Amino acid sequence: MISTLVEDTAHLSADIAIIGGSGLYQMQALSNKRQGTISTPYGKPSDDIVMGELKGVTVAFLPRHGQGHRFSPSEVPYRANIYALKTLGVRYVISVSAVGSLREHLKPLDMVIPDQMIDMTKQRASTFFSEGAVAHVAMADPLCAALGGVLKRAYSQANISEGQCHSTATYLCIEGPQFSTRAESNWYRQMNADIIGMTNMPEAKLAREASMAYATLALVTDFDSWHPSEEDVSADYAIQNLMKNADNAQQVVKQAVALLASEQPDSIAHTALAQALVTPIEAMSIEVKTKLNALLPK
Repeated sequence: MISTLVEDTAHLSADIAIIGGSGLYQMQALSNKRQGTISTPYGKPSDDIVMGELKGVTVAFLPRHGQGHRFSPSEVPYRANIYALKTLGVRYVISVSAVGSLREHLKPLDMVIPDQMIDMTKQRASTFFSEGAVAHVAMADPLCAALGGVLKRAYSQANISEGQCHSTATYLCIEGPQFSTRAESNWYRQMNADIIGMTNMPEAKLAREASMAYATLALVTDFDSWHPSEEDVSADYAIQNLMKNADNAQQVVKQAVALLASEQPDSIAHTALAQALVTPIEAMSIEVKTKLNALLPK
């Protein structure tokens, strides 16, 4: 179905957003699609945001790398993406992301719902709060356990025939765009990381600052560069396995959206910023308050 372009996005809203990573540039099952361009104080998002219905539930979909995969992991406008979703009223963000496995038991075509993260990125803006406003959000548990639990149940309901789902893992985010050296891959294993990707940081940090529950549905495509007998990661190899799993991921997301709409679970993220602001709102300049308007507690 072709999307309808919406010029005035002020009336668009959704509780649930899906950020599609490599290989997931659209949700095939979306009906009644409307496409809107949203401007933010941090520039334009990766692409127009597509609104539509999944099982009768309104959701927002955003391809992280843009249609045609135009943005490298370092170039993704993470702040604009998260801010744009916040202006729509989003409370839950499902990130669908390709990852490499750092463990023997996490195999290509498996799905992983990580519960911890290590940020090894080097050159990305990772906060909304600077230059006149300071906040220190808690990140001890960087991914929402409630949303992760929904994804786990959604996987069970989706009846996926290939692979398994794992719900405890540490996601390590590297800068990229190059894949790991063999030495790096083995080092990450020593750090107790389980899967490796290039995009979920600072995305998870920014979602927490925006008081949005965030969880990742990670699609294992390869064994990175550490495995003594499996093929080393390459773009071609990873994308081949990713495309095999993309339809399965959409089935899981569809089930998760229905569960979220029905249950609307509370999340530690929903009150994260209210507990983290160090600069009183009344002490902020008008310019700063205007810039942060969508994020600040009302």
